Amino acid sequence: MSAVIRLGTRRAPRLALLGTGVVGSALVGRYQRLQARGVALPAFAWIANSRGVVEGEGDLHEGLAQLRAAPANARIVPPWAEADALDAGDIVIDATASDAIALRHAEWLARGVHVVTANKLGRGADLLRAQAIAEAAREGAACYGDSATVGAGLPLLRSLRALVAGGDAIASVEGVLSGSLAFLFHSFDGRTPFSACVRQAREAGFTEPDPRIDLSGEDVRRKLLILARAAGVPLQVGDVRVESLVPQVLASASDAQVDALLDTLDAPLEERLHAARAEGAQLRFVGRFDARGASVSLQALPAGHALCGGAGTDNRVAIHSDRYAQQPLLIQGPGAGAEVTAAALLDDVLAVLPGRASLAA
Repeated sequence: MSAVIRLGTRRAPRLALLGTGVVGSALVGRYQRLQARGVALPAFAWIANSRGVVEGEGDLHEGLAQLRAAPANARIVPPWAEADALDAGDIVIDATASDAIALRHAEWLARGVHVVTANKLGRGADLLRAQAIAEAAREGAACYGDSATVGAGLPLLRSLRALVAGGDAIASVEGVLSGSLAFLFHSFDGRTPFSACVRQAREAGFTEPDPRIDLSGEDVRRKLLILARAAGVPLQVGDVRVESLVPQVLASASDAQVDALLDTLDAPLEERLHAARAEGAQLRFVGRFDARGASVSLQALPAGHALCGGAGTDNRVAIHSDRYAQQPLLIQGPGAGAEVTAAALLDDVLAVLPGRASLAA
């Protein structure tokens, strides 16, 4: 029997899932496994993507299949999300990468609707938008669960916020923040062209369908902005210097041309690899902020550097603060993958529910 929360005479909170790609599908699968174990979860009222919407009653996997098979629809935000169908206490799960959906976060929060998200365009885009989200959460007495936006649920944001709440000043944060780029530079050994590593990562689902999104450094910029703002540093988008790995010919290519032009990555990155090895160093794509500024770039790091450990898609982040001045707090773990991201989203859903540890707004 499905485990659904009942709150006496008060209507139980409902779930609304936006996004039915790999993360959304993994979330539905984990939701059903948790239910089977007796974990009490709210019922789905809606599941939607850019093609349409299905009611949450009935077989969830059948609903996902219907949405995937539906014809394309120009409407990005489903009608129920634009109207007043959502009530205070309901929970929206944003498993998209849509700017149009991220624009709705503050509106939902102000109405008392909780938002749980893997979408980095809420707190990782314009600073005014991030500030509006925080203010709306306070006004609406709603929670904003964003642990899936950085580190796929690793305790990065939670640790930073706990340090700040404890009075620590954050001196610096630096890390390998992209699971896809971590995989690429763990795999790239000079024997296989970098372009082949990119194709392998894409086929494994570690990169976006268009790998230029990962290789441009924009994804890492957004994550760095989220971390900095959690640490109390109000960085603007333009404050972060970003080194893109994408040559101009590839950057300007159409979607259909991307795969054929991935080979343009090979020569410059092979040169960077040889130069790093000549110095006994390793290549890592690093995001960092401190008192001097913020940057996202490919770096040649000494083999003993704190960010050179890990394997596969591991994120590895070093936090220097008052209490971690001499030796940083290191947080490491898988930073990409639908299953860990889905688990982080449902962790945040559970944290919203009455009687559980609450989320910071």
